[in-house]
Amino acid sequence: MRAWQISSFGIDSLEFVERPTPSPDPGEVLVKVRAISFNYRDLLMVKGLYNPKLKFPRVPCSDGAGEVVEVGEGVTAWKPGDRVAPIFMQNWLDGALTPAKARGALGGDIDGVLAEYIVLNEAGLVRIPQHLSFQEAATLPCAAVTAWNALAAGNLQPGATVLVQGTGGVSIFALQLARLRGARVLGISSSDDKLKRAASLGLDAGLNYSDNPDWDRWALEETAGEGVDMVVEVGGIATLPRSIKSIRIGGTIAQVGILSGPADLAANIPFPIPSILHKQARLHGIYVGSRKDFEDMNKAIALTQLRPIGENFHWSQAREALTRMEEASHFGKLVLTVA
Repeated sequence: MRAWQISSFGIDSLEFVERPTPSPDPGEVLVKVRAISFNYRDLLMVKGLYNPKLKFPRVPCSDGAGEVVEVGEGVTAWKPGDRVAPIFMQNWLDGALTPAKARGALGGDIDGVLAEYIVLNEAGLVRIPQHLSFQEAATLPCAAVTAWNALAAGNLQPGATVLVQGTGGVSIFALQLARLRGARVLGISSSDDKLKRAASLGLDAGLNYSDNPDWDRWALEETAGEGVDMVVEVGGIATLPRSIKSIRIGGTIAQVGILSGPADLAANIPFPIPSILHKQARLHGIYVGSRKDFEDMNKAIALTQLRPIGENFHWSQAREALTRMEEASHFGKLVLTVA
């Protein structure tokens, strides 16, 4: 089979190689991968910025979708032809996260899905909604589940206001899922065109932060001085201070990403403890979610016929898609079709 692997760090060093096609052992399932999607974590992994001690070679990527082609002895949950997607952390099936459950993340601790075939434990898969294509379903395991749990952290009620940052995968899913919850959604981006596209998905108001960097003040103006109920925070240390200023007293920051740079930036940006105290802010870290979370989200997606948004590439263009992610010029998810 063909697969992409990291043998040394760097987008240009990503290798397209031949590997033996795996066979399922007892309790395992062989999946023919039909589509894959990239997350920012995958870009960091390939560049050596996520885990500089990553063991080589490693097949990257956690998010994909495909069909079962063979099952190992004792497997009862799946049969050939079933349409499935892997869960991000193969050991986190339900309940709260623990150190043991956090091990087994695809494309990091173990080989990921950027291959023609993958073998996983039968518990490490979920059934994908029938109305979705493989390309659409491939966007769900990390970005969509992360957005789902971010919104759950805020205990949103109908009429609440959510602020999303940018128009990447998690942010667009947060917009779509927040609208399903009856929330009002504000969004910021450096592109007027992207804000227009987000408006077509239900964004209630948008601001170009390149023209107006004081987006925290804008959020207060949009909420009559009260502040938003929740911010889905993908920026990290550079955006967190404004996010805290944007929320209402007792509001929630769902800390999802680190797009603004590595943690060592903190040395130059004071951590906003006074704002946290004044706002009685709830800062909630989000690290994807469990298989149960994925299954619950899929029920909502199937019921509402929600369709993910993305840009499609052939999987031979993995380097080109990662470069597009690095440029931050995409909208929604970057998807690779395996053929």
